[in-house]
Amino acid sequence: MNEPSKQPKHVERHEAIDVSDFVYAATGAQVRRLTMPDGTHWFPAVDICKKLGHTTPRKALLDHVPEKHRDNLETVTGSHCLSIPAGRSWRRDLQLIDLQGLILLVNACTKPACAPFKQWVAEVIETVQREGSYSLDKAEVQSPEPGAPIAYAMPEQVAEAIVRLEAHNLQLDEELANGQRESIALQKETLALQREMLTTQQATLAVQQAMVRAMERIADRFDTLVLERRTPEVLLTAQPTTESVLADWRQRLSVTEDVWAVAVVIAPVLVERGELREPLESIAARTGLPVRRVNDSLRMLRKHACIRSQGGAEDGTPVYVLHRA
Repeated sequence: MNEPSKQPKHVERHEAIDVSDFVYAATGAQVRRLTMPDGTHWFPAVDICKKLGHTTPRKALLDHVPEKHRDNLETVTGSHCLSIPAGRSWRRDLQLIDLQGLILLVNACTKPACAPFKQWVAEVIETVQREGSYSLDKAEVQSPEPGAPIAYAMPEQVAEAIVRLEAHNLQLDEELANGQRESIALQKETLALQREMLTTQQATLAVQQAMVRAMERIADRFDTLVLERRTPEVLLTAQPTTESVLADWRQRLSVTEDVWAVAVVIAPVLVERGELREPLESIAARTGLPVRRVNDSLRMLRKHACIRSQGGAEDGTPVYVLHRA
């Protein structure tokens, strides 16, 4: 029977400076972080390079970070038997750097915001060279409880950098909020203007439609007056003939085959009887045209003053007579 494997004893650790504050002071931003069970911190290299202005993360890592301070996500998590964090941004081949790698990238950065942090790093190195060690001042606390972690005063350069960066971020947030308010106000004004334009366009369209209808009525009236004032020769004849009526009709309009077929059927009836009282179905049967085409042809003849309506018979059959000026 296998003995249960011994689990490493967890050691309570306390960082002199909170790693989030430390990274914020170094980079000017809050970045993603993975903290391993042994207390080591790892950061996505692309996040750090973006905040520090390194345009090519791969080149920045090769130039400034030794291989022992960088690794990919799968190797780092696998070494501690941890699973890869969820989310598409956590790829297996994502390059990570540890805290020393982050400091090396910051030291290689030329942004003025990194100067206070680099000055503090230089101070640490100079103090270690001179005195053999570097320690933070203990913060003053009122009656610390037994066993409570010791608090340390944050280095002045780091604290000033954090305060300055937080003030800058607050200013940026305020500017962003003002910009968003101005953008919303502009969008509202644009929407109101678009509504006014739409209302104007609708009113203009209504006026144009009214004008078109009026012009159509005027045109129809003009055509009627012109046709009514014509004095065709056939109407001056005491007794028109079928031939003279058809000849006059041919001059009045562009006769289509359907209209001419109807004209040939109704002209003799109008000449001989003086009126037409024939149902549309009867005319359709004699011409071989659909009733609808017969009706359209009669309407065409009415429009061009060849015939005119004389009401209707008792059975509802329309009555037509020759049009006379």
